[in-house]
Amino acid sequence: MPTLYTMPGTCALAPNIAVAWLNAPVEINNLAFGDHHKPEYLAINATGKVPSLAFEDGDVLTETVAILEYLGATWGKTKNARDTVVGRKEAEALSYMATAVYGDFAPHFAVQNFAASRAARDEVKANAYVKLRAHFDRLNRQLQDSDGDWLLGRQTFADAYLHVLTRWIEQTPMSIHDFPALAKHRQRMQSNTAVKLALIRQKMKPI
Repeated sequence: MPTLYTMPGTCALAPNIAVAWLNAPVEINNLAFGDHHKPEYLAINATGKVPSLAFEDGDVLTETVAILEYLGATWGKTKNARDTVVGRKEAEALSYMATAVYGDFAPHFAVQNFAASRAARDEVKANAYVKLRAHFDRLNRQLQDSDGDWLLGRQTFADAYLHVLTRWIEQTPMSIHDFPALAKHRQRMQSNTAVKLALIRQKMKPI
């Protein structure tokens, strides 16, 4: 049985949710913060990042979107999902959130990697929040333009990743109430039975 390594507060929540949605035979190993830098985990993923999906044969799959792709291809109800319009849009949405949006969160999480002085760090973070607000405005509009509950009109793994991002808003000067469709989406996700299970497995609580 593969093992998914997660850690509270991280984007590993997205594949954790996917495992719960699919009822996939995947063990969840939730690391305590700091354990991702210990030799035991570095032997699994030398970058010290989560998530990682470790297989019994010793192979390890990293990167959130790659893990989501594997989970869907292996245990999803619809095979060759990327051949559908929704499947292609799901790949597009995941790529956008995991690169553009996640990338613009980097100065928030590790501003020391971008500037040395306090004043410079404040400026870098302020610029990051401008970019993040633009991303969330775009995602909010996309939700409003969909047919209701889900980012792409029906439940996909894009919603699992979006849930991570809407939780991270709470760590910034922005308010979820500035994005009403995203606020409704977060609440809807937190009421989902599988999402509740994923949160428990990752020792996280609804917001």
